[in-house]
Amino acid sequence: MSKVFSKNRIITLFSTLLLIVAWKVVSLVYQSEFILPSPESTLISTFKIILSDNFFPAIGLTVLRGIIGLAASFILGVGLGILAGTNETFNAFLKPILVTIRSTPVISLILLALIWFKVDMVPIFIAFLTMFPFICTNVIDGIKNVDKELVQMAKTYRISHWRIIREVYLPAITPFVFSGASSAMGFGWRAIIIGEVLSQPKYGIGTFMQSAQTFLLVNEVIAWTVIAVIISYIFEVIIRKIEQHIVVWN
Repeated sequence: MSKVFSKNRIITLFSTLLLIVAWKVVSLVYQSEFILPSPESTLISTFKIILSDNFFPAIGLTVLRGIIGLAASFILGVGLGILAGTNETFNAFLKPILVTIRSTPVISLILLALIWFKVDMVPIFIAFLTMFPFICTNVIDGIKNVDKELVQMAKTYRISHWRIIREVYLPAITPFVFSGASSAMGFGWRAIIIGEVLSQPKYGIGTFMQSAQTFLLVNEVIAWTVIAVIISYIFEVIIRKIEQHIVVWN
């Protein structure tokens, strides 16, 4: 097992190095900091950003918006998902709403949010609408995969509906919930930054990316992008670690 793990890590490292080499080659072809700066130039810009006074407020508020959006979508997604999964009537009611939210372009939601909310609320609203359908749909799918005979047996013994949800459905849907949260965070994180780019709150990754783009500081745009990718990866790892501790049977 450890050999396979080590081999996979080596392959991942090789793939990362290959991307960096390709980046370097393309930057040498263009030889322009205004088109594609070199990896070393971008690395220097990244360190400058990290050492700047705006770094921690920007990172902190963007992460806070992501956490608030994820928490709201998680609570509502799990709650409505359980109701929809255990009640066909409510499922029929909720289905077109989920389809509509998933199908609406993110840019349309942002433009409407800019009219409805203050700038600091726009990224949170977009994060919620992006993440909620993923979590809710995964919960519904998880409930549909629960052993029907087990549920029927519980009903035969006249176990209460809420106890069935707590002791049968919740343990069964936990892997689906975390899978949905992981996917939702990936899409939601991008939506948050897009929302910040357009709404321009005082502090935020998207705000400083837009500012760098305005002044044609391509190396800073890429540096903020790298920082955003790293934070997204950290969230992914945290979610997976929590899943490993909660879903003990995995």
